[in-house]
Amino acid sequence: MVKICCIGAGYVGGPTMAVIALKCPSIEVVVVDISASRIAAWNSDQLPIYEPGLDDVVKQCRGKNLFFSTNVEVHVAEADIIFVSVNTPTKTRGLGAGKAADLTYWESAARMIADVSWSDKIVVEKSTVPVKTAEAIEKILTHNSKGVNYQILSNPEFLAEGTAIQDLFTPDRVLIGGRETPEGRRAVQTLKDVYAHWVPEDRILTTNLWSAELSKLAANAFLAQRISSVNAISALCEATGANVSEVAFAVGKDSRIGPKFLNASVGFGGSCFQKDILNLVYICECNGLPEVANYWRQVIKINDYQKSRFVNRVVSSMFNTVSGKKIAVLGFAFKKDTGDTRETPAIDVCKGLLGDKASISIYDPQVTEEQIRRDLAMNKFDWDHPAHLQPTSPAAVKQVSVTWDAYAAAKGAHGVCILTEWDEFRELDYQRIYDNMQKPAFVFDGRNVVDAEKLRAIGFIVYAIGKPLDSWLKDMPAIA
Repeated sequence: MVKICCIGAGYVGGPTMAVIALKCPSIEVVVVDISASRIAAWNSDQLPIYEPGLDDVVKQCRGKNLFFSTNVEVHVAEADIIFVSVNTPTKTRGLGAGKAADLTYWESAARMIADVSWSDKIVVEKSTVPVKTAEAIEKILTHNSKGVNYQILSNPEFLAEGTAIQDLFTPDRVLIGGRETPEGRRAVQTLKDVYAHWVPEDRILTTNLWSAELSKLAANAFLAQRISSVNAISALCEATGANVSEVAFAVGKDSRIGPKFLNASVGFGGSCFQKDILNLVYICECNGLPEVANYWRQVIKINDYQKSRFVNRVVSSMFNTVSGKKIAVLGFAFKKDTGDTRETPAIDVCKGLLGDKASISIYDPQVTEEQIRRDLAMNKFDWDHPAHLQPTSPAAVKQVSVTWDAYAAAKGAHGVCILTEWDEFRELDYQRIYDNMQKPAFVFDGRNVVDAEKLRAIGFIVYAIGKPLDSWLKDMPAIA
């Protein structure tokens, strides 16, 4: 029986291993993590992450060939294949701070593997890592090998939160990079055989190590670039009276471009896009390619611009001040169907409004009050470092309240900001919301989820990203 051990029980490790266990009943899969509370959650009825379909998969396999444990060293020692899915946060200090990936957790995982291993191992990079990480890991393992042979593979994940289980069941591609040596090819084949239980062979791509590592960064950079591109056009649409939805639809009909990732919004979020692009920028700079670095940096700049542009619209529309005004924020997760708030645009929007002394009431169907307060108290890039390095009891911001109901959030508010595209926000009774708000009542739709004309008919003043401006807004400056 092949034994697989995955170090790291997060958004990547947990779902990926659950699906491998489901599809490969003859393989024993153990997910290990040093966080006892996280492992306890994986072994409970309340999983630590929300992902549609994940519950069912875990319940089918848990206790049969899928196990969650804090006994890291024992399971690593026994495994044939070790997936490493630990955090690779952006460095917050030292060389490359604000851009480079911090490989502290990767290095300590590699040293631990070398310490406890007594049989040959295939070590698989599953977290997003900078190009050439495999080489560094290889050096640590071979210099501490005690006669054990290691093969390093890169097997980047291409999951989208909210559809991760479906993405794992029917992936566009599975990418495996390895050394171009007989041992390297054998290791690639071993991992390929695992995925071949359910993934068609023509979708399992094999490359050299560096191509696999760079493909992950490049894929995320291209996707983020599409969002920044349509968001840049949304600003022009507002200035000219064009409708960004119509423009994006027309552009997406070109088969060379396609319709995906062309929804204008308040900005992209999530754990990967910003981090991976900053990483790409840093690698370009280190390799003497400043023009390439500047090209990718602009994708992040447009994303930051879109968030500040949204805040400016809110403040300038409301007589150039939101001081003391209640603003309802609907949606805090970075996108629908996930409780993940990492790099969510809502953080920057809320901080911008708080900077102008607004009073904010937040509702999100999946994000806890504790998480919201933690996010608003954290410095940039802190979210990806271990919990014990984050603020333990975030200072309660007096101007922030968290409700479990959209109507309560909007009651008595001057304005409503929609920051996540949860389906339920399309179905709300906006007449009821309007009746309980201060007048004039504003809706700032950062995700283009509501029918602006219907809301205007009720009496709302509506701002929707990239859509023709309300006559009220035309008279107000775009920048507060």
